[in-house]
Amino acid sequence: MFSRLSKSTQLICMLQKHFSTTSKVDVKVAVLGAAGGIGQPLSLLLKQSPLISHLALYDIAHTPGVAADLSHIETRPKVTGHLGNEQLADCVKNAALVIIPAGVPRKPGMTRDDLFNTNASIVANLIDACAKNCPKAMIGIITNPVNSTVPIAAEVLKKRGVFDEKRLFGVTTLDVVRSNTFIAEAKGLDVTKVNCPVIGGHSGVTIVPVISQCTPAVSFPQDERIKLSVRIQNAGTEVVEAKAGAGSATLSMAYAASVFANDLLEAMNGTEGKVQCAFVRSDETEAKYFATPILLGKNGIEKNLGIGKLLDYERNLVTLAMPELLANIKKGEEFVAKNFK
Repeated sequence: MFSRLSKSTQLICMLQKHFSTTSKVDVKVAVLGAAGGIGQPLSLLLKQSPLISHLALYDIAHTPGVAADLSHIETRPKVTGHLGNEQLADCVKNAALVIIPAGVPRKPGMTRDDLFNTNASIVANLIDACAKNCPKAMIGIITNPVNSTVPIAAEVLKKRGVFDEKRLFGVTTLDVVRSNTFIAEAKGLDVTKVNCPVIGGHSGVTIVPVISQCTPAVSFPQDERIKLSVRIQNAGTEVVEAKAGAGSATLSMAYAASVFANDLLEAMNGTEGKVQCAFVRSDETEAKYFATPILLGKNGIEKNLGIGKLLDYERNLVTLAMPELLANIKKGEEFVAKNFK
């Protein structure tokens, strides 16, 4: 049921094969925060997609250099660099897809919640520009804390009268990528054939790997299942600590975001059956936003595939996640209500 998260080179070959049988259409993709630790490798991966005609890069510094560097690569997308607030509108104007990794990264000892004040303002301002210049665009939010920044984006879009819940996504693909990797390592499986959905949110206890729905089916003793689930939940901290103050998960996040973006672009181009887990507006639980597997289509969310059958342990994880998830969502909504006109 879940779409394959393949290696980037395999993904590119698949896209090229698919694209050779379809008409070339003009698709502009904007990356906001393109000069950062996630933005640069993400832009490099997207530059390889034949489904993109124009890759527009925005940041507050260094974007012209990043754009010039990428523009020398012999692939289809034209690359433009946009610098500072005065060039933001031109960057996102008429974009079909906007991916937002902009913001400050986590440092050792810092929780995603610590990032809130700075990143909340960044996301609100970028989304406001999208509302005014590309109101029909698909928007993928990477900026942490995703549990709060997605509601912030939604509230800003509502204030501008252009909110479409089918077109706004919190990109949680990295949680799936990590789950696939860790499960494959534990069971000695081919990682390219492992697919484990992850539901809930995108931080700590709100991340709920649904190992019981993994393809191929796997089973673990309860103590190993708990250990594996905790590792998936804390994988971001694992990277932050390993980098010892030099950054957070940038390369793996860029890879995961490119997988999500390419699947969404393919779905927008008419390819059926593309499924990704994403943090979206949802009625699956009491939380207004909740990550589940999503069937993607030409207009964004084709269908929310829901939570599915859970083990008691997994249901308990959802229960444990709910207080923090509800608080994160409320915090994002209240930020817009108090600070954005």
